[in-house]
Order: sequence, then structure tokens, then C-alpha cells
Amino acid sequence: MNFSRIVLALLFSISLYACSGTANNNTTTPTELTFKDVAGTRYYEVKRRFSNGLSFNKDGFMLAPTWIIAYQHPDTMLAYSPEKRGMEAFYLQFDHGKIYNFAREFFRVKVIAKDSLILQRLQVESRVVAKGEVSDVNCTYYTRDYIENVLKTTVGELQRPTSRDTAFIKKLSEKTYKHPANPDTAFAATEIVALKPNSKNISVKLIGYADSGSHRKSYAYMYPEYRVEINKSYKDFRYRFSVVVDVKGKMYVNRVEGVLAEDMPHRKKLIQGIADVYLQNLLYIKPGTTLGIPHSSEITISLVGNK
Repeated sequence: MNFSRIVLALLFSISLYACSGTANNNTTTPTELTFKDVAGTRYYEVKRRFSNGLSFNKDGFMLAPTWIIAYQHPDTMLAYSPEKRGMEAFYLQFDHGKIYNFAREFFRVKVIAKDSLILQRLQVESRVVAKGEVSDVNCTYYTRDYIENVLKTTVGELQRPTSRDTAFIKKLSEKTYKHPANPDTAFAATEIVALKPNSKNISVKLIGYADSGSHRKSYAYMYPEYRVEINKSYKDFRYRFSVVVDVKGKMYVNRVEGVLAEDMPHRKKLIQGIADVYLQNLLYIKPGTTLGIPHSSEITISLVGNK
């Protein structure tokens, strides 16, 4: 009797296992979409962030979502051009895996959906994906219909920095308050240091962005350079150097170009004296800010003195 019950229980278990196996076999994984499946759909970039969820890194570089894209069958990606005020066509080149190139940028496709895209922006050198932060950029795109009718918001609202970004910038800024002259704690300001003359004996011009020749335009604000010309100086001179500008507008000389290592201490002391006597008194200096928060940041100055 007990043996019969054991057999029946065993048969019942086998039956359940068979049913379960049949159900699992009938479960299918949804097919991944390709660009072809979303041809003609316009997507708006609403987030561009590092994998830690932040839009900024410790150097002050900000990831700004700005792209509008649409795939056009069979091998074209349209991207919005601010200069042309319209969509510009680029050849969409498939590289390998899920990596594509268009508009001189490499992307790894992470998600393609009817209402959204997630692309990982990559830094590629000699067909090798660079490691680290330069390839750790995730770009999220939504359709306008999804933004307006599902999320009930706007593109501009979604593109705004988050509260986490603000907290991160506050934390970085507080370090500069403790060490205002330290170039290692100073970081690039998205609203750069502003220099304006308060005397007819000095002129100022923002001439470009130092050291940015090999960088993209999105990096430009990290390397501001001013040409400052002083009339009636104590002698003729020309110097190119960088200064850390703190939240009070005080300048601290950091790097000086064209000077031997053994001469650097004396040259820095000399230029600091010029900055303290001329620049601090003849210029209105507004410190750099990020998200409205003032902090120490570095600028380059090409200084000309005319006796």
C-alpha cells in the first residue's frame, strides 16, 4: 500500500515537471529591434551621463545632451546641425559587434526601442576602444511622443542637470574653499572666469581656448585664455602663464611657459607680483561658476606690458 502511494506521487511529480518543461519551451525571448525597425523615427537626446549616473567628472567636464537623430534606411543617420538649422545626413558605418560610426563619432548600441535609444559613446583609436572614462558615456534618447504623452514633460526639462549633479559640484567646490590656490582641487567652470578692465590702461580679450587644439568643441570652456595688455607698465614684457582664480577673484600663478625648471620659482614670484599689482587692481575679476556655484578654476593669460 505504501509502495503504491510512492509510485503515484512519483508519477504526479513527473507529470508536473513535464508540464513545466513544456511551458518553458513555449516561452520566447522578444526579438531585439534594429535600426531598420525604427527607420524615420526622430529621437531626442535627453540624458548623457557616466555609468555612475553623473553628468560631470572631477575635472569639471560636463556631459551635455544635445543630439537629435533619426535613422534613414538603408545606411544613413540624420543628425541635427545647429549651424544648418536642420538635419544633416551622415553615412552610418557598421564596425563590429554592436559598434557603429557616424558624424565622426563611435557608438555601441545598447538599446533600440520604438520609443527610446541608449547608445554608449566610445573613444576609438586605431580601431581599439579606449578604456576608462572616455568610453564610459551613456546617451539616452526618447521620441517626442514618449516625452510629451507618456512622461508628460519636455525635452529641455529632461536635459537639466540632476540634484545628484548639484550635490557633486557642491562637494568639489567645498574642497576649493579649503585650498583656494591649489590647482589640484580647482576644476573647470562651465561659466568661465570673467575679466573686465576698470582702467583705460588695460585691455582684455578672450582670444580662445588654450591647449584645446586636439579637443572637441564641447571641451573648449575647460581651457579659457585671455590676452591682457597693460599700458604704462614698469617695463616691456611678455609672459604666458596660468592662474588659479578663487571665489574672491584672487589670482594665484600656477604654470609659466618657456622657463627652465631651475628658474621657475623666481619667475613665478615675479609674475605673481605683476598679477598682484596690475591685474588685481586694474581688472574686475568674476570667479568661474558651475550650476551657479562659484569655485576655484584655472585660466591662461597671455600678458603684454608696454612701458
